This record gives sequence, C-alpha cells and structure tokens, in this order.
Amino acid sequence: CFGGSPEQSGVPGRTVAYVLWAQSLLCPSIDSSIMALSRLPNIKISPDHDVGRRSLAQKVPFGFPFGGRGTGQLLCLVVLFLVGMFFLVLSFCFSGPGFRSAVVYPGWVSHQGFVHGKYLYWGYRIDCPGKHCETCAGLGHQESSLRCALEEALVLDRIFVLPSRMCINQQHNDRSLLHASSKMRMLESWDTDTCSMESLYDLKSISQKVRVILDSSNEWLLALAKAREMGAVVHVKGINRLELKQNGLYSDAVVINRTASPLAWFVECKDRKNHSSVLLPYSFLPTMAAKPIQMAAAQIRKQLGDYDAIHVRRGDKLKVRKDRFGMNRTLLPHLNRDTQPQAIMQRIANWIPAGRTIYIASNERKPGYFVPLTSKYTVMYSLNFTNILDAVVHNNYQLFMLDRLVLMGAKTFVKTFKEEPSDLSLTDDEKKRIRAWEIPVYTFDDSPDQ
Repeated sequence: CFGGSPEQSGVPGRTVAYVLWAQSLLCPSIDSSIMALSRLPNIKISPDHDVGRRSLAQKVPFGFPFGGRGTGQLLCLVVLFLVGMFFLVLSFCFSGPGFRSAVVYPGWVSHQGFVHGKYLYWGYRIDCPGKHCETCAGLGHQESSLRCALEEALVLDRIFVLPSRMCINQQHNDRSLLHASSKMRMLESWDTDTCSMESLYDLKSISQKVRVILDSSNEWLLALAKAREMGAVVHVKGINRLELKQNGLYSDAVVINRTASPLAWFVECKDRKNHSSVLLPYSFLPTMAAKPIQMAAAQIRKQLGDYDAIHVRRGDKLKVRKDRFGMNRTLLPHLNRDTQPQAIMQRIANWIPAGRTIYIASNERKPGYFVPLTSKYTVMYSLNFTNILDAVVHNNYQLFMLDRLVLMGAKTFVKTFKEEPSDLSLTDDEKKRIRAWEIPVYTFDDSPDQ
C-alpha cells in the first residue's frame, strides 16, 4: 500500500500493523495473523507457536454458529476487517503533524525503488509556458532565466526539473559566424531550432551545486505521477522564495509548479544588481559547458598558446529605429563607433601590446571586418579551427559557449561592455538600457551624426 517497508515509507508502525492485521484476516493462514498482531502496540505473542495458535483461535472464533460455519466465518471476517479499518482511520487522525509530513514530505520510495526528493518545475521550455512560447530569446537571456530558476531550487533545497531541450532563436543562429568563406555560406543557417540540453551543459557538473534532472527522465515521470496521486503538487504564482521556503503549504509539497507565470523566468530575480543576493554568478553556466565543448575549447587554447582575446558584440545590438521626426535612434549610441577596427586598436593599445595573438569572438557578419587589426596583431577566429569544431558545433549556441571558454582562458580579455568595475571594455555604453533611445554618435568629438 505504501510502496515499501514501513521504515522506508515513514508511516507510523501502528498504522501499518492495523493494515496488515486487517489484511491477514482475509487470509486462511493463522500464522500471518500472528505476525500482524505481533506488530500492534501492547500485544505480545507467545514464542510458543502452538500457544499462539490456540490464543489466536480463542480470540477469533472462525466457527460462529450463525447460518452455518461458512456464513459465520464470512461475517466474522467482515466485522474484523471493519474494525481494522476503524483503527487505521484513527491512526491517520491522531498521528499528528509528523505523519502529515511523512506523506507529503519527500523521502518516499517508488514501487521501482527510486528514492525521490522535492522538485521544482518551471516549464517544459525556458521562459515557457507564458508569452515567450511563440519565440525565444538568445542564449544570454535564456541563461539568465535558467540561473534564476536554479537559484530558487538552491534556496528551496529542491531538485530542479530541467527542460530537455533548448529553443534556438534563428536570429542568433547564422552559420556564417563559423564559415565565412563564401557568400553562399553567409546565407546559411543551421538546420535546427532546438537542441538538447545535454549537448550544451554537463548536467553532472551542475548537479554538484544544484541537482538537476531532465523533464524526460524516468525519475521525473515517476515522481510527478506519485505526487499527483498523493495530492502533493502545489501551483504557485507571484510568491517569493522566502514564503515558498517557510510556508508549510508549499515547503511540504513534493512538487512546486511554477508554470502559472506568463513572465520570463529571469523576471523572478529582480534583485540581481544586489550581488549579495546572487547565489549563482554569471560565470556559473559558461563553466558548465558539455564535455565535448570543453575538450574542443581546450584544444583551441593549446594551439593558441599565449594569447589575448576580445569579444565584439555588434549585429543585433546595432539596431536603430526612426523617431517621429525621421531621425535614427538607438539604445547604444556609441557602440557602432567604438567597435570599428580603428577604434578597437586605439582602445586596446594600452592593454594589449603590438605583436600579440588575439582571438576575436564576434557576431559581426561582414567578411574581413577585422582585417585592419592584422597590421599590429596576429588575429585568430573560430573559423581558423573548423577542423576541431565541425565535429562538435552544430548550432551557434554551442559555438557561443565554446567561444566563451576560449575567451576566459586569455591572458587579457577585453569585453564589449563593462559588467564589473574591473572589466576592460570596448565601449562605455551600458549594456542594459531600457527605452532610452538616443541619436547615434559616429565620431569621437561626440557630435551626433546621422
């Protein structure tokens, strides 16, 4: 009934004894009744087996003379079964809060022997269900959402149910970033709109900090079925972590379901600028890349030797729109100017001496864009290592993750945007600006130029 032994299930011993007693009364074996009764409180069975038989036979007169031996036996069994169930109900009623925890609180064992814990489920895809199901954000935004969910699982001490696949935004899946040798290549995109989480991340490494399982795993399917059967699933929306942790209505549940929120997951982590509240830093997921990606990045770093690196974010960040007067406006007014090749050389001159090898990771699609830098530096890109990457990289998300590992191994790393006070950056524009559309600046005298 309880999916395991009484010790495993956490159900009070007297409750199980009553159930076994009632169950044994339906069996012809008196030995089973003796075994059941021996588990009841304050009842001792004589070690003399024959005495035990006679004692039990006197207490359970199977030969009641009502309507013949068979009818009397049946009536007696029914009465004793009802008595056993009565004691079972009493045990449920008076066992106190400890028993409630034993049922709703995890630690139960499934019928196949898998030991389960408490689970946190946010959805079958990052930022979905919700208004983000029709499309998906780039890898950076999805990782912000994933870190937020993992942090909540860490705070609540729960197993996080990870979507088995990652949605790939086609705007960020241009194959030309890896193969820029021809115009035909430039027009190609990777033939996929999703990829498996295991092709991006090493789940075993993540689980050393926050245990994760895939939503396609047998453990999750069994746990969810059992939790529904027990009525131990709670659906939450707009409830902060502190209440989820301290309120027994939520903390005792086997599964906390977060799918009711229509917002992106990272919105739940509104206080990320307060570094004391961030349990998983930005660098956590980049260092959790899948083993094949890590091995490929290690090979590239080895071939590069002693090198520096620059991340040049252009592409999608350069978008402009016209205001009602027909003037161009952008969220990052200096980015286009600051990421021109001549501006880059001027900016990094004091950080990276001439003659050094520089690895450049960029979403710039124009072939030969960074050629001017070769006048002072040896410039390398991911496309210089296609013999390593072709067997590993099958979408741009994998390429971005590999690039990050190579960038992190550089002696000097210059980012596009300053994220920490100590960061070296190509521009002073703030990375995250909302609704602050300004006129682009293309010259260094800061005069607006259309």
